[in-house]
Amino acid sequence: MGETDPKIASNAHVLILPYTAQGHINPMLQFAKRLVSKGLKATLVTSTFISKSMLVDPNTPIDIQSISDGFDEGGFAQAESSEDYLATFQKVGSPSLATLMKKLGEIGRPVHALIYDPFLPWALDVAKQFGVAGVAFFTQSCAVNSIYYHVHKGLLQLPLSVSNVSLPGLPELQVSELPSYVSLYGSYPAFFDMVVNQFSNLDLVDWVLFDDFYELETEVVDWMSKLWKLGTIGPTLPSMYLDKRLEDDKDYGVNLFKPDTGTCMSWLDGKPKVSVVYVSFGSMAELDVEQTREIAWGLKRSRCYFLWVVRESEEAKLPTKFMEETSEKGLVVRWCSQLEVLSHESVGCFLTHCGLNSVMEAMCLGIPMVAVPQWTDQITNAKFVEDIWEVGIKAQPDEKGIVKSQAIELSIKEIMGGEKGKEIKKNANKWKNLAREAIDEGGSSDKHINQFVADLFAK
Repeated sequence: MGETDPKIASNAHVLILPYTAQGHINPMLQFAKRLVSKGLKATLVTSTFISKSMLVDPNTPIDIQSISDGFDEGGFAQAESSEDYLATFQKVGSPSLATLMKKLGEIGRPVHALIYDPFLPWALDVAKQFGVAGVAFFTQSCAVNSIYYHVHKGLLQLPLSVSNVSLPGLPELQVSELPSYVSLYGSYPAFFDMVVNQFSNLDLVDWVLFDDFYELETEVVDWMSKLWKLGTIGPTLPSMYLDKRLEDDKDYGVNLFKPDTGTCMSWLDGKPKVSVVYVSFGSMAELDVEQTREIAWGLKRSRCYFLWVVRESEEAKLPTKFMEETSEKGLVVRWCSQLEVLSHESVGCFLTHCGLNSVMEAMCLGIPMVAVPQWTDQITNAKFVEDIWEVGIKAQPDEKGIVKSQAIELSIKEIMGGEKGKEIKKNANKWKNLAREAIDEGGSSDKHINQFVADLFAK
């Protein structure tokens, strides 16, 4: 199948349905661009609320449609609880998705495959209703999803009564290194159910795809490949940061926040090479006041230049007059183009929450990390960043779970100028090269994409 020319599928149309968060939309949108480059047609489906509020590149080759999640005026924030949002999304989203697929067929754009985020397992039922291929696209790592799979199957009994866990294809993990939904069982019941229920009907899918590349998680990918027809098709960064085969693909093309690109780039241009610590906790993490202030003082004590993304909703947590007192060393912005920042020659370190997208971007650009994970899969990602891939340092929290300013300071200084930091930078460059080779023509991820296209659409 891999030898089949995927361009024979030029009439095939795929529908892409991510969960309604920036970190899920971006990788699935980038995969859609790869499919378009292979000759397919692709449509990204978002919620009505997201479609009204997101900023879209007018030159994107991807059509965008919307369905209702039941909260058309306010999205997730409009729901009474996480449980309410997820239950309503299933109740309202399922018929809304079916209506869209029917409409597309009636106007001459029939759907041949639905590529959906397994956070929304009900989408597979809609695909089967229309007799089209159902494809699960995971936006968290193979390691993390293997853990959730074992919980779903009852092979990892919760609450855990052991201190260490050994699973096929994974290093031995302390309980504290597992995703927080597992290690702190009962802490987020709605989200726990969501990640475990990803596997409720997964045996019925035609393909399982991961935003990952084979060399990154070889052993667990090999193990999971025995369960499903599986492909690692990442990293899903815009092509100009990887293989440069997709012309003008310089940005994800969709933003839920408006980036202050001009200010960031101008500020970075005036700084020496590898002198800046870039700090971001993504689009969803909400640090408490104490943790925010410890990070602030740690940055100040490091005496390094820093660019810190603090969303508007989080600004009040900063120490009084912090921005004024650190204006000679730091810049605080509400949002930025993370890829442009990480690829700037002045950036030498990324202080991150370790969401998989951020980790992948840093690794693809050869930037060492200081890991300050907050919850969910970030905990396990941080373990891999420090101990398995050896591309960063985890700043250790105290007994209350707070990473103190001294730990922040020491971690930054080690990355930026310590002996361990030198080895970490070498490893970061190694993984940078491997990531690019994976998506290059003939690389492991490119082969999986071609196999996927040929298998599903050659007919």
